[in-house]
Amino acid sequence: MELLVLPGDGIGPEITVATLEVLRVVDERLRLGLEVEQHDIGLASLASTGTTLPAEVMTRIPQVDGVLLGPVSHYDYPPRDEGGINPSAELRTVFELFSNVRPSRSHPELSVLRTPMDLVIVRENTEGFYADRNMHAGTGEFMPDPDLALAVRKISARACRAVARTAFELAQDRRRKVTAVHKANVLKLSDGLFLREVRAVAAEFPDVELEELIVDATAALLIRRPETFDVLVTTNMFGDILSDEASELSGSLGLGGSINVGADICVAQAQHGSAPDIAGRGVANPTSLILSAAMLLGWLGRRHESASLTGAAAMITAAVHASLSDPGTRTRDVGGQLGTADFAAAVSALVEPTPLP
Repeated sequence: MELLVLPGDGIGPEITVATLEVLRVVDERLRLGLEVEQHDIGLASLASTGTTLPAEVMTRIPQVDGVLLGPVSHYDYPPRDEGGINPSAELRTVFELFSNVRPSRSHPELSVLRTPMDLVIVRENTEGFYADRNMHAGTGEFMPDPDLALAVRKISARACRAVARTAFELAQDRRRKVTAVHKANVLKLSDGLFLREVRAVAAEFPDVELEELIVDATAALLIRRPETFDVLVTTNMFGDILSDEASELSGSLGLGGSINVGADICVAQAQHGSAPDIAGRGVANPTSLILSAAMLLGWLGRRHESASLTGAAAMITAAVHASLSDPGTRTRDVGGQLGTADFAAAVSALVEPTPLP
């Protein structure tokens, strides 16, 4: 399996090294045959090549089996015509990675919730109110005069169908419930279209319950009754906000894994940002990227019907949760004392050591 690794900016290179160490140990245990190819993106490639996303990276993505993407500091990039391309948005739109899958599972000693959370938020990934990616040319945000700013929200039936199908397929293997999160009481046309497509896909999954819930009620119920949710599906901005809320409620924003999925390509990506204020200090929590890498292995395992890859995903996830359950093997941001490399070593030590025959 060929993995393309793009460390990114800020703490990206540090948490990438930690993640690759865990993958190395699992590869040795299970003989997965992982091959890693690494390229600079972001500010590093901007300095060396004049662009934050070199053409050779885009060429390689469809040729490899999976991609590991570190966080990027795209807010600090120059304009696009000066080389400042947001790699995260570009990969999602160019390769039609319609579904951003973000699980949230609460950690008993870290969560502020009264009842456990174990859910997955499936967020549309390519359009919505995200002005840098919702137009074929130009941007969906513009100013007709200095005192008026406008933003266009794009919702397409195609993207809604794709993200809904991802959600229902996930729910079939979980507790068989999908909650469609919307604001159709106000956004009658755009969220009305979203609900129309979700309902159409739901008809193909009669064994999965469909619930429809307004976004503000969802935000409240994530706190009050998180146990009632299984898989949530929603549009881009709602999903971005709710998944951050869910991760924070489960223990920390730094504990949430994430993959971006299209028909044939999967990009694993840390759910959080690049945290340049702590870059280079060795204290960043690599949990999110490690769990994202595990999700990538799980996706590859299902795609290739490989018990080794799906087993590796489960082993990494179990090792991370075991590390987080012990204050002695947590990073400082969640009440422990470990730095980035030591946490990776702790997770690696908890990986099931018995190789497959």
